Amino acid sequence: MQDPQVRARRLARALISDMISYHPAKRAQGLKDGTLKALFEEEIKKSYEEYRLQIGEDIAKNTPHFTEALNEILAGGQKIFQ
Repeated sequence: MQDPQVRARRLARALISDMISYHPAKRAQGLKDGTLKALFEEEIKKSYEEYRLQIGEDIAKNTPHFTEALNEILAGGQKIFQ
């Protein structure tokens, strides 16, 4: 059985990576214009809901995995998401 923390981190990273795969031009534009949060608002909400459903409310609320994945992957290492 996989460690729940490892599973949560992997799922968060996979969900965020999928956003980039589906919307590479949108991501590039958001990074360029500084509008990443606004451009991906709906995708982030949907991905977080999926994350929460698969991981559970407790881990979703009490760990930084999803936010870290947003900053590392979607924002290219910038600390845009809190």
